[in-house]
Amino acid sequence: MNQWLTLFKKEILEMSRNYKWIWVPLTFILIAVKEPLTLYYMPQIIDSLGGLPEGAVIELPVPSAGEALAASLSQFNTFGVLIIVLITMGTIAGERKSGVAGLILVKPVSYARFVTSKWAGSMILIWFSYFLGYFLSWYYVGILFEFIPFSNFLQSFFVYGIWLTLIVTVVILFNTFIKSPGAIGFISIGIIVILSLLSSSLSHLLEWSPALLSAYTNAFIMGRNFPDEVLPSIIVSVFTIILSMLASIAIFKRRELA
Repeated sequence: MNQWLTLFKKEILEMSRNYKWIWVPLTFILIAVKEPLTLYYMPQIIDSLGGLPEGAVIELPVPSAGEALAASLSQFNTFGVLIIVLITMGTIAGERKSGVAGLILVKPVSYARFVTSKWAGSMILIWFSYFLGYFLSWYYVGILFEFIPFSNFLQSFFVYGIWLTLIVTVVILFNTFIKSPGAIGFISIGIIVILSLLSSSLSHLLEWSPALLSAYTNAFIMGRNFPDEVLPSIIVSVFTIILSMLASIAIFKRRELA
């Protein structure tokens, strides 16, 4: 356990040196808070741009609080996912390429501890940033529109967080057998896009797909209950996360010993 904590602290320290504890949370906050502010001030924004006939009155339907919060989640589903892939695509691959991983593993260090410490460090950074962004979005939606019950906020936070956890885990998996961070990012984004398109197009056949967790969360915060399919989707996601972690450790060990 002491060895794992040492590796974990090294990962956290490395993130501090790269200022990830500053710019990643700030980016998530900007992504999340932008939507409720933009939706609320949209008439004033259009009016300030000019070009409208004199006396023209801008009347736009006021979105509900749930729609405003769902808009923030949709931003996480695009820009948030992109940032997650960018900051994790070199987590292990970068150290394998530079030889740092070899220097660490030449000591009696467990491959499982090495991989899981990297995964845990990334997870804490992502969940911390995601919580700050989503919480502030929920707060501004409450100030500008209407407060959504905090229990609903927490439920939607954890359900959608499972999808983000799966993305981080899959990117870590690719880190164990591909050395180029660029290739890892390209393949990861490609798979996420294909899975999202297939799941939304064939939602009647792929109701259990983890990619539909965002749609289920949006439906929940817009005033409806979670659909029955959310439980199979969560189970499949958790199973895939566990399987991906086990595969990451096995593949990484085989690659490094080869």
